[in-house]
Amino acid sequence: MKKIIVTFALVLVANLGMAQDAAYTKDVMRVVENSPTVNQIKAVKAQILKQIPDDKKAAFTIDFDASFPSLYDKLAKVYMETYTKEDIKAMLAFYDSPVGKKIAEKEAGLNEKAQESLKEWGEGLQSMMMKYMQ
Repeated sequence: MKKIIVTFALVLVANLGMAQDAAYTKDVMRVVENSPTVNQIKAVKAQILKQIPDDKKAAFTIDFDASFPSLYDKLAKVYMETYTKEDIKAMLAFYDSPVGKKIAEKEAGLNEKAQESLKEWGEGLQSMMMKYMQ
């Protein structure tokens, strides 16, 4: 009888642990979906789409978007190795806050403007480097 009770308790604890891990994984995926990394990739997609002929944009978008699940899985692993469950909860609280939502909403436009600034800076840097490389 003790063996049955112990076995039942172990199964119960294992199931509870799996449920908590599933909830944690779900939380991590939500963080990944709202992360600056993914938002930057979406901004890159917009830049790439400008270079693709109109008749091929829909097919490209389908292929590009189909690559996201595997990327999200890889990023989720990185996040789980880097952050604690408490960190993930705090990130979610931030992303769900008004400021977090505003950042997510404005990030694509901000990234585009930042890329323009980086391009200008890079051109200046290239001139500076040439001065010292001669």
